[in-house]
Amino acid sequence: MFTNWENLLDSRVLQYEFLGNSIAEYLISAGILLFGFIFKTLLSRLLTGLMYRLGSKFWSEANLTSFRRLLIQPLEILLFLFFLYFAFQVLDYPVESKDLRDGDPFLKTFMFRTYQVFVIVALTWVVLRLVDFIAMVFSYRTEKTVSKLDDQLVPFFKDFGKVMVVIFAFLAMLGSVFGVNVTGLVAGLGVGGLAIAFAAKESLENLLASFTIFLDQPFTAGDLVQVGDLVGVVEKVGFRSTRIRTLEKSFVTMPNKLMIDKPLDNLTLRTFRRAKFDINLTYDTTSEQIRSITRDIQEYINNHPRTNDEGRIRFLSLGPHSKDVMVLYFVDTMDWNEFIDIKEEVNYKIVEIVEKYGAAFAFPTQTLYVQQTQQEEPYPNAIDQPPYGGGADLK
Repeated sequence: MFTNWENLLDSRVLQYEFLGNSIAEYLISAGILLFGFIFKTLLSRLLTGLMYRLGSKFWSEANLTSFRRLLIQPLEILLFLFFLYFAFQVLDYPVESKDLRDGDPFLKTFMFRTYQVFVIVALTWVVLRLVDFIAMVFSYRTEKTVSKLDDQLVPFFKDFGKVMVVIFAFLAMLGSVFGVNVTGLVAGLGVGGLAIAFAAKESLENLLASFTIFLDQPFTAGDLVQVGDLVGVVEKVGFRSTRIRTLEKSFVTMPNKLMIDKPLDNLTLRTFRRAKFDINLTYDTTSEQIRSITRDIQEYINNHPRTNDEGRIRFLSLGPHSKDVMVLYFVDTMDWNEFIDIKEEVNYKIVEIVEKYGAAFAFPTQTLYVQQTQQEEPYPNAIDQPPYGGGADLK
């Protein structure tokens, strides 16, 4: 009985045709897709392991886990697309629109071109992830060098490489999928090159500015710079712009052209940090007190282990509400936190010196002098005078 049932399935069910394909062909195609969906992760892990071992001499600084984390997802998609191709090779899908319904497009050509687009996109994704991994390897190597120039070049060439990969993939898509004559297209760009260059003028200027930054090296990644009113730490010099982390911890993207056009102060290259402020003493502070205060502060600044001998303490001006003493000194540190710690230490000492000599700090005040003058009364004998003056006596 079972033999007859199997024969029935073989002869009737599996050989039943729908849209030009038998049920058996549909089952084989579905089996290939199911196999690809289930085993794509395992195959991707095996493939990434093989690729890593082949290039292990070049990228020994990075481990297999990092390599897999970047490549396994795009490889899974690419492998599934290959299984999809083999699954559709089993089927004889319609080549004429009349086999489906009226008005449908030429299905076979449309599906094949769509498949080509997905394959090119997946391959491009794999190559972009390889570029990321190679850039990561070079960044590990640059961390071991003293120069900061290579730290800037790695992200720059990483972005440059990605742009070239995308352009190549786009041209490949135009040529293989849409049948465009890529050679003629590239040659035709010479005719419209002026228009394209004019439209991309700003981008080209920023690109040239990035090369200027790498050659002149006015700053490197990690430097504290001031560009106009913007102060922050350079985090990355990119293909078009420079990324700066401000002192408020916000993130600013500055076009490279502005970085070279505007006056730029590289604060990291300073040999010392300067501290400058005024001490406002009250006007009742005597000259002897001021001399003693300035002398002691000058002596303390000169003897401080973290300041140089260029400090100046001077009785500089007579302000509207105070006698002003200028304090100027330089701290031998580039670290901001250490600088403010030393500045706080100096400020405490200044307060102690001012208090030591009995002086006081001034604050904006105004002194109003009121002078009272003595005037004669207009009517010394007012009781004997008429209230309105000049009146006749009444009898």
